[in-house]
Amino acid sequence: MKKFVSVVAMLVLVAVSLVSFSTPASAEEIKMVGVITKFEVSADKKVVTATLKDTKSAALIVITVTDDMTVEKFGDKRIVVGDEVRVKYNVTDGKNVARLFKKTAGC
Repeated sequence: MKKFVSVVAMLVLVAVSLVSFSTPASAEEIKMVGVITKFEVSADKKVVTATLKDTKSAALIVITVTDDMTVEKFGDKRIVVGDEVRVKYNVTDGKNVARLFKKTAGC
């Protein structure tokens, strides 16, 4: 009986640890390189919505940028339409939210 209880306790412990350490599939970070086709800066100048053309698939992808430093680069024209950028983003609430957004040529 003691052996049975300890086996069940071990199985419960393993199941709980697997569930608690797993990450949700939707939190996957997506990487891409693309050319900016257009962008819009919000009225409060805190969010930029950029449309990129993926260099591999030629698909148009809309990315939301909320990083203050990157938004500032759009405002002072260090990032413009036609620039090639490297982007890492997550899909959050149906939006592609940038975690990294920088020009491939530097700057």
